[in-house]
Amino acid sequence: MPWNRQQTTIGGNAELAGAGMFSGQACHLRLRPSEPDTGIVFARTDLGEPIRIGASVANLAPRARRTTLRNGTATIETVEHLLSAANGLGVDNLLVEVAGPEIPNYDGSPQQFADALLAAGLKTQEADAHVHIVREPVTVSQGDAMLAALPGSIDGLEMMYELDYSICPSVGRQIFAFRLGQDDYLKQLAPARTFLLAEEAQKLRAQGLGPHLTEKDVLVMDAAGPVNNQLRFPDEHVRHKVCDLIGDLALLGRRLSGRIVACRSGHTLNHQLVQRLADQVLASQRRAQAMGPPLLDIRAIQRILPHRYPFLMIDRVIEVDGDRRAVAVKNVTMNEPFFQGHYPGHPIMPGVLVLEAMAQLSGVLLSRRLDNTGKVAMLVSMDKVRIRRAALPGDQLIIEAEALHVRSRTGHCRCRAMIGEHVAATAEIVFMLVDEDEA
Repeated sequence: MPWNRQQTTIGGNAELAGAGMFSGQACHLRLRPSEPDTGIVFARTDLGEPIRIGASVANLAPRARRTTLRNGTATIETVEHLLSAANGLGVDNLLVEVAGPEIPNYDGSPQQFADALLAAGLKTQEADAHVHIVREPVTVSQGDAMLAALPGSIDGLEMMYELDYSICPSVGRQIFAFRLGQDDYLKQLAPARTFLLAEEAQKLRAQGLGPHLTEKDVLVMDAAGPVNNQLRFPDEHVRHKVCDLIGDLALLGRRLSGRIVACRSGHTLNHQLVQRLADQVLASQRRAQAMGPPLLDIRAIQRILPHRYPFLMIDRVIEVDGDRRAVAVKNVTMNEPFFQGHYPGHPIMPGVLVLEAMAQLSGVLLSRRLDNTGKVAMLVSMDKVRIRRAALPGDQLIIEAEALHVRSRTGHCRCRAMIGEHVAATAEIVFMLVDEDEA
């Protein structure tokens, strides 16, 4: 099913109800259209004031065998099949009102959700779709399981999944290829159901999970084949793994173009890959911001900080969120005076100067709160310092500072320096706030 190049929502409302797979608790869903650039958002409506939880990797809650989102103490369990249907059909913006703790299971496939979305109608919106094109390989692994995002198509996502269940002869080894944004998700993937080995089903019941389920609710496999059930595809098992992967990739918050290669992976590796891809997206956005007009140029920075050559370590501030957070750029060039001695023939920016750049940006951030107090921030201590990657000539440091606590006499900031998508350094910095005439 080809993707529209513009963003898509649904044309009307759709309602669903059922019991969750793990909890067995009843849940009522209402699917609603949503405005462009809002993404897929869940709203728990059974907790008094509705609590909104975006379908984002940043909102993941750790759970075994499923994908769960949270905002504070509010959670929504097992969202992957609904997200798979939305991502598989190219739905970018959707509001999901949820009255219950867990999305319904139905028969363990995304089919019911896909049918509901299509019944509501797909509606093209007047905004271009957000797409992340994989240009640098990303690989995650755990034991003999591996998942990689690779450069490939720029107009869709090529997927290849290898499933190896040699421990169960009726499943065995299966390989499936699918082109998200081009192939027919509704016919090829949506009917594929969750499966468990018979011994896995027994362990879950022993743990008190899914006591209401029968072999009609979840595809249970033993050595001879499905228990009290029939396969919808000879390779239904690997197809469902691709369904889950498509659902988890929706947590990136944008369409993905490139190539995915998977071997024995599950939700844990899916989540790790999406986090790495989210880091790529953020690094790309930071590079674009760094090329644009700054919020504070070097002259504005010099009006705030007392530092001057050769010790002024930030070149421009590109993002400010009130007095809570700021982002700055430090362009590292071979002309830096410290490269003469650190080290001849192998120039590396001293780690302490990367930390100094963090401290200077923190000073800029704290100045927004201290502007009318007559106080300045003096560095007192650094904690949780980690130097993870060397800054070399030609690198661009993207420095982030977040104000954790600011009181009458102290300020506390959490900082991070990035080179591309890689973390170069992290630290928490404490400042003493003193009167200007004492500084």
